[in-house]
Amino acid sequence: MTTRHIRFVPLGRPEMEALRDGDREAASAHAGVALPGFFTTDRARWLWRYRLGQMAADPARTPWVLRYAVLGDGDGDGDGDGDGDGDGDGDGDAVVGHAGFHGPPDAAGTVEVGYAVVPEYRRRGYARAALAELLRRAAADPSVRTVRATITPDNAASLATVAPFGFVHVGEQWDEEDGRELVLEADPRAQGRPADPAG
Repeated sequence: MTTRHIRFVPLGRPEMEALRDGDREAASAHAGVALPGFFTTDRARWLWRYRLGQMAADPARTPWVLRYAVLGDGDGDGDGDGDGDGDGDGDGDAVVGHAGFHGPPDAAGTVEVGYAVVPEYRRRGYARAALAELLRRAAADPSVRTVRATITPDNAASLATVAPFGFVHVGEQWDEEDGRELVLEADPRAQGRPADPAG
């Protein structure tokens, strides 16, 4: 499968406030990219409200709770394959999802990742590419020792996404919205992480 070349575009307070209010046009103008309807579903608007609440309660958390729109390509040729040749074999500069951390590192140096891919772009390797970028960013921060992902046991696609990155099952938890979740953790600096996030 083709390697996915992605880039992150930060969604700050103005973008999140517009998305929370269902104003996708204003959010897109602030972000400088066209955000899809996936960003204003009921579930997504709950996320923006929650993140804005985190920022208001503790502004120091802002750098860690910012969400990023994930673009399928950053080479400017609009073909989505990242090689700049304009051959049209990719997804263009489309926003294919969003990703980020749930908050800053806790006392043990653990951060939790979250990511979501627009339905029509799923199973093309974008979730794995987004996770690879989040792990890279976590590894660059000396305060981070562990990256956590929580996944429902029946979510085979998400379990397959994290599998190549060295995540191990360390426990379970109950989420009020999603129910039973597996807790998986990885060392962001572990050797053997795939250099090619295709999948």
